[in-house]
Amino acid sequence: MVEDFNRITVEPLAGSIGAEIKGVYISESPDLDVISEIRSAFLKYNVIILRDQDITSDQYMNFAEKFGDPSEYPFIQGLPNYPYINPIIKLEDEKVNFGGTWHTDTAYLNEPPLGTMLLAKEVPPTGGDTIFANLYSAYEALSEGLKEVLNSMNAIHSSLKADASKTREDRIKDNGRKGAGEFSSCHPVIRTHPETGKKAIYVNLGHTVRFDGWTEEESRPLLEFLYGHCIKPEFTCRIKWEVGSLVFWDNRCSLHNPVNDYHGYKRVMHRITLKGDTPV
Repeated sequence: MVEDFNRITVEPLAGSIGAEIKGVYISESPDLDVISEIRSAFLKYNVIILRDQDITSDQYMNFAEKFGDPSEYPFIQGLPNYPYINPIIKLEDEKVNFGGTWHTDTAYLNEPPLGTMLLAKEVPPTGGDTIFANLYSAYEALSEGLKEVLNSMNAIHSSLKADASKTREDRIKDNGRKGAGEFSSCHPVIRTHPETGKKAIYVNLGHTVRFDGWTEEESRPLLEFLYGHCIKPEFTCRIKWEVGSLVFWDNRCSLHNPVNDYHGYKRVMHRITLKGDTPV
């Protein structure tokens, strides 16, 4: 099904999450009406992709700033002259890929980013896809009893949790920020999206350590259930990258997992994250 807005064409990627926006080229400086419709599609589908974007770093930054204020990543430096554009790289001889587990970006911050843009600069001939999961759908599928329990709970998130921290070690060695320590936060297990008003599960394998007031051992069974529940196939879509693909996802209501199935090949992405607010 192809969905027509007034100025853009949107084609859903799956039943629950994801859409491709066609006919928009950032290099042509889309006007405010087009930007507004892109934002509407972003809020509706959680993840959007624009392909064939042959753009400069200045054009990339200008486009990102239409949707929010860029933020610096706490652990890795940005490109020279572009501190808000982070190179996300896996080299040919490396076995671990950056962020290579299910997560939402930097949930360990008090104000996690509202969204992330990723622009493909170099991709392997096969593999290296990214899978996304809809946390609205995951919440809606819970029983009313469990929803009631989770709505009263908070969770602790840490930048030191090994599931995610080990995936950034190679990049910290060659491009890390000096003095970056531990970041931790406490956020609602069920957060309300500040723009749509919809509820979403807000825990993730990469960063969530335990429930507030619970031990890690006590938390583990329920967290493991939620991790598995959130990534059921019916809540997901899978994006295949090409050079020039730009994906923009909503960190407030989605998870993502970059698939690590391309050993021996180099993969280079340029990432921009946009400032968010405190989850409620």
